[in-house]
Amino acid sequence: MIKTRKPKREKKFGLAVECDGNIEKALRQLKRKVENAKLLQEVKERQEYVKPSVKRKIAKNSARKRWLKKLSSQKLQKKMY
Repeated sequence: MIKTRKPKREKKFGLAVECDGNIEKALRQLKRKVENAKLLQEVKERQEYVKPSVKRKIAKNSARKRWLKKLSSQKLQKKMY
């Protein structure tokens, strides 16, 4: 009995854009699809391993920055007279 190997399947990504002659429009659509699919964010996260403690530290610092920004926007303006 002779066993034959199955041909390897090529991996295809699910993002496709139709180009009707307007390349700029197709490029904008592609950028929007990539952003909505969060592909670049996933690639960036997989570049290197981040320890859970570092993730918590980053999240805590970003929450603090958001809170301080919110407080500064609610602060009353100084009277300049």
